[in-house]
Amino acid sequence: MPGALPVGEPVPPDGALPAAARASVGARGFGVYVHVPFCLTRCGYCDFNTYTATELGGGVSRDSYTDLVLAELALARRVLDGAVPRVATVFVGGGTPTLLATDDLARIIDGIDAAFGLEPDAEITTEANPESVDADSLRRLRNAGFTRISLGMQSAAAHVLAVLDRHHTPGRAPQAALWAREAGFAHVNLDVIYGTPGETDEDWLHTLEVVTGAGVDHVSAYALIVEEGTRLAARIRRGELPEPDDDVAADRYLLAERVLTEAGLSWYEVSNWAASQEARCRHNLLYWTGGDWWGVGPGAHSHIGGVRWWNVKHPAEYGRRLAAGRSPGQGREILTDTERRTEEVMLRLRLADGLPVTVLDPAGQAAGERAVADGLLEATAWRAGRAVLTLRGRLLADAVVRSLLP
Repeated sequence: MPGALPVGEPVPPDGALPAAARASVGARGFGVYVHVPFCLTRCGYCDFNTYTATELGGGVSRDSYTDLVLAELALARRVLDGAVPRVATVFVGGGTPTLLATDDLARIIDGIDAAFGLEPDAEITTEANPESVDADSLRRLRNAGFTRISLGMQSAAAHVLAVLDRHHTPGRAPQAALWAREAGFAHVNLDVIYGTPGETDEDWLHTLEVVTGAGVDHVSAYALIVEEGTRLAARIRRGELPEPDDDVAADRYLLAERVLTEAGLSWYEVSNWAASQEARCRHNLLYWTGGDWWGVGPGAHSHIGGVRWWNVKHPAEYGRRLAAGRSPGQGREILTDTERRTEEVMLRLRLADGLPVTVLDPAGQAAGERAVADGLLEATAWRAGRAVLTLRGRLLADAVVRSLLP
C-alpha cells in the first residue's frame, strides 16, 4: 500500500501562500504535475499513491476525476493570482494516466492552459503502461497536445516481469515506443528496473539491447528498491525471494552506462540518459534545479518559493475537500535557507552539469577535495569550479552527498 506522508504544519483552508513565496514563484521555472491515482492492478514492488477499483471505495471514479483536477487548478489560480509565469512543463503521472479517457486528459491540459497559460514550446508528458495504449490512442494523445511519453517497460524478461507483478508482455513496450514515434511524439522514454531477484546478467543485457533497439531518445534506469508494505517486501521477508544485492546492482549500472553510451545516449542525471540536450526531461530538471511546481491530485507534492506542501492521499477525501471549497493540502513546510541549500546539493550533484563549488561551505569544500582525490569527483571540473560525479562517484552518489553536507 502507499507509504505515509510526512508531518508538517497545517495548510490554510484556502491554500494561501506566504507573500514571500508568491513574490519569488517561477524564478527558476514553473511547471504542473498531475497525479492520476488509478491502476488496473497493483505491482508487487510499488508503494506509489495508487488504487485499484477494489481499493478505491466510493466517492470517486475515473469518470469524475477530471472535474476534481480542474477544481484544484481553479484553486491554484486563485492562490497564485497571476503571480506565475506561463507553464513550461506538464507531467501527468500515476498510477496509469492513460486509464483516463483521452478526451479527459485533453481537458486537463486545456484546464492548465486556462489557469496559467502554456508556453508555446511547453513540454507535456504523460506516463503510460504499454498495455494501456495502442497506435490509435497514441495518435489521439499527440493530437491532445502531449509532446513526450514515458513508457513503463521495466524488463524484457518475462520471468522478471512476473516477479515485479507487471502484466504486459515483454515485446509490448518497444512496440508502444514505435507507435509513439509514428504518432509524432517528439520524445519517447522507456523506464527500466535492474536488480530484481532472479534477474541474470543476460536478462539485463537483453533488456538494454531491446531498449536501444527501440529507437527511443531517453532511458530511465533505476535500481530496484524494496519498499516496506509491498508484496515484494513480504515475499523477501518470507524467504521466497532473495534480497537485492548492492554489488550486483552496481555491476548492472556499469553495464547500462556502457550499452546506453555506445547507443548514443549520454547520462545527464544519475538514473537518466538522453540522446540530445532537447531529449532531456525538462520537467524533472525543474525538480532537480530548484524550480517551482503545483502538484495536482491526491498525495501530490508542490513547491512554490521555498514552501512545500502535500495533498491528502485518498481520492475520496481529496474530492470531499475540493467539493467543500477547501484546499486538499494536508501539511506543509517552509524551508529554511539551510534546508534549501541542502536540497540543492542533494539534487544538483546528481546531474552531469554538477554543482557550483561555491554552494558548499568550507567543510564541504574540504570534503570535496578529498572526494576528488578518491576519484569520486571529476578533477578537471573541480578546478573549473564545479563538483561533478565520476562514474565511480555515481555508484556512491548518496555517500558523496552526505560527505559534502554538514
